[in-house]
Amino acid sequence: MREGPLALRLGDLAVRAGASLRGDPTRTIARVATLSDAGEDALSFLANPRYTRALATTRAGAVVLQRRHLDSCPVDALISDDPYLTYARIADWLYPRVRPEAGIHPSAVLGARVELARGVAIGPNAVIEDEVRIGRNTVVGAGCVIGTKSRLGADCRLAANVTLCHEVTLGDRVVLHPAVVIGADGFGMARTAGGWIGVPQVGGVRIGNDVEIGASTTIDRGAIGDTVIGNGVRLDNLIQVAHNVTVGEHTVIAACVGISGSTSIGQRCMIGGAACFNGHIEIGDDVVVTGMTMVTKSLDGPGVYSSGIPVQENKRWARGVARYKQLDELAGRVKRLEKQVATRKR
Repeated sequence: MREGPLALRLGDLAVRAGASLRGDPTRTIARVATLSDAGEDALSFLANPRYTRALATTRAGAVVLQRRHLDSCPVDALISDDPYLTYARIADWLYPRVRPEAGIHPSAVLGARVELARGVAIGPNAVIEDEVRIGRNTVVGAGCVIGTKSRLGADCRLAANVTLCHEVTLGDRVVLHPAVVIGADGFGMARTAGGWIGVPQVGGVRIGNDVEIGASTTIDRGAIGDTVIGNGVRLDNLIQVAHNVTVGEHTVIAACVGISGSTSIGQRCMIGGAACFNGHIEIGDDVVVTGMTMVTKSLDGPGVYSSGIPVQENKRWARGVARYKQLDELAGRVKRLEKQVATRKR
């Protein structure tokens, strides 16, 4: 949760962000807004050229932009090589996070041999099971459940209704949004003559430092060994990470991605929304996978990979599907013709 916004002077923001200023350094900035909705007290930004037209008519107090757009800006400006990054930092200063006071809410339940470092805040109706250790200044939100022998580092923030099952480890400065579940059993099944039996999932989950995990994302515990999320990883909402997956440092994954068991994803990868990964494959470092891509084999990387079909008018799509179904027959006809041509040349 964030408070504010605060009111800060434009000149102070420029110095703090390392941006060049064209305009009045005493102007007060009290909020952020889009180019089209901003008023004189608001800061906006231009990072996508699609919105250049809106820049010409903006009424913002100031706009963060690149120098090449400066002549088109009718208001004060902060000049930055990376406007979106600069905007993100300024927005963080204008809207600082609210941190509850340290202490344990009377309705929280703590098990035996729980260790809480200095500055920990435990919210209403939270349940902290036996032998849990929580690092300094960590916040555990309302309704959270922290399973037996779990370890939480310093300065973590768990929003409401987060569940950490037993023996989950979080590094420092981990942010978990509402309804995240970490350490549930993975989907391990062995087939019998009469159906299926569950395979015991006896591993854990290890989350590195500076990781942020979006609402309702689930990360399963390892079947044997641990599921591992590296330092600096960012996961969006509604992602499924199966047992024994490894996600390398500083990889970002958008919403609704599904990653099957024992898949390894490298460092600094970018995964688009609703992409799916088969199990037991390896994705190298610096790989970009676009949205809706189905990854069925290992990718050495670096590179950009796609397999989703962009939207098109329905009749055209239906014709394309019909032709796709004819590809096997067409390929056979081509092979037969090639043989006939080769025979005649002899």
